[in-house]
Amino acid sequence: MTWGTRSVIRRWVQGAVMIVGFGVCALVLGEAAGVSAGVGASLLGVLLAVLPLGVVVPAFLWLDRFEAEPTRLLVLTFLWGALVASAGALVLNTSTMVVLRNAGQDPLTLGAVVVAPVVEETLKGLVVLLIWRLRRQEFDGIVDGMVYAGLSAAGFAFAENIFYLARAFHDTGGAGLATVFLLRGVMGPFAHPVFTICTGIGLGVAATTRRTGTRVLAPLLGWLAAVTLHATWNLTTVAGIQGFLVAYVFLQVPLFAAFIGVALWARRREGRLIGVHLAPYAEAGWLTYPEVRMLASMPDRRRARVWARMTGGRRSLAAMTAFQDVASELAVLRMRVARGAGGPEAPAREEALLLDLAARRREFAGTVLT
Repeated sequence: MTWGTRSVIRRWVQGAVMIVGFGVCALVLGEAAGVSAGVGASLLGVLLAVLPLGVVVPAFLWLDRFEAEPTRLLVLTFLWGALVASAGALVLNTSTMVVLRNAGQDPLTLGAVVVAPVVEETLKGLVVLLIWRLRRQEFDGIVDGMVYAGLSAAGFAFAENIFYLARAFHDTGGAGLATVFLLRGVMGPFAHPVFTICTGIGLGVAATTRRTGTRVLAPLLGWLAAVTLHATWNLTTVAGIQGFLVAYVFLQVPLFAAFIGVALWARRREGRLIGVHLAPYAEAGWLTYPEVRMLASMPDRRRARVWARMTGGRRSLAAMTAFQDVASELAVLRMRVARGAGGPEAPAREEALLLDLAARRREFAGTVLT
């Protein structure tokens, strides 16, 4: 059996395992939702739970724009959160509550404040850890950690919202459904992502350092921050509506503002790093200095695409977009090489990207941007 044949078989086996695993998790969640609230209420919960995704998912795709991650990994990460993490949390949280009840403890408070944050943040963050360890070429720093963590948490929140919305409609009708949707879908759609990106940031730091201590401590501290924020938030939810509103104003809103600030900082930082690592190619004549400045700024990239569309039509726009994407890949490759993670194939990959870069420039008429 040739290496190519073994590789194909391995991919098919991996795909089959993922499909079966996701399918089993979906069946567990579907059965649990049907038993607790009924099929009709669960379907209504699905319809309403989709709506917050229209805001949350595009936010993380925007953050990922400089050097977009593979679509298959982004989808896989979301499905992990929606199916694997959710089903695992359902089983573990429910089992723990039974143990606490049999031990004479308060299962709701202890489960929400102590158990659920640990279980859920561990399961949501696990897929980010797996991507870092198994797909290192697709994990290049803090932004990637935030994107993968955010999408995993978005998937988890989607599945969790289905349960909460379905139970609210089953128990209290339309009024309860509207209240839950307002609290979870309107006021707090970023709650789970904000918690879990702490883990993503920690793993992103670990991916870009050579220090063994930092590689261990950064993910651990990120996970601890995620668990602490999650536990604090859950503590406020068991304190009644007044406690929730106070926590929303003094905890959730500042956390969300901090999340926006970190996202903006991380995106600007990624742009600056792209500029730094592309500068040597300007010195060697592969790029011009104005092109490097354009490639390091998202607003300038947009203006360049507008220019390409106006001067050369759709073909020129496609070439400019490809030029920008190839340049990002080239900058990321140099980042990996700089931290000793380029691998033996890096020189050949660099040469191929440079040739592709030159070809894309010729396609948009060989114009030098000024």
